[in-house]
Amino acid sequence: MQKSIFLLFFIFFGNSIIPASFQSSPQTDQLILKVKVIGVKDGDTVEVLYYQLPIVIRLEHIDAPEKKQAFGTVSKQKLSDLCFGKNVTIVSTGKKGNYDGRGRMIAEIYVNDKINANKEMVKSGLAWHYKKYSKSEEYALLENRARKNRVGLWADKNPMAPWDFRK
Repeated sequence: MQKSIFLLFFIFFGNSIIPASFQSSPQTDQLILKVKVIGVKDGDTVEVLYYQLPIVIRLEHIDAPEKKQAFGTVSKQKLSDLCFGKNVTIVSTGKKGNYDGRGRMIAEIYVNDKINANKEMVKSGLAWHYKKYSKSEEYALLENRARKNRVGLWADKNPMAPWDFRK
């Protein structure tokens, strides 16, 4: 639904009247939005407000424990502490953003334009590097460090990946 609203907007009005905060970066083919986080659904999904339009954002490169899973509540709280109620920058690949099959924009979230919330979730051991959808060596390294230091969910003897829990 949200994706179709954006597409209709672009079809009817084009890029000429889009605010600067919704412009793609010509150098990197990224959509960059300045938004306010109005909700945290879990450790890898937030809701933001872009002007008067709510947009659901799925954090790119990561998969966090489900709410009913071990560390699910802690993961959601960590993401809330990082960004709830704050003005953040959303960076999504593609001129009009990248979306998953459920219509959520896939993006990285930057708090104060310097703290990458996605990386902080992995670094704190409260999310996995989602290797099925991300080949990032940096996220893999962050997860390996968290595992080695037994941080967050890695303190558990047998942490269950969210994709296994969902089955």
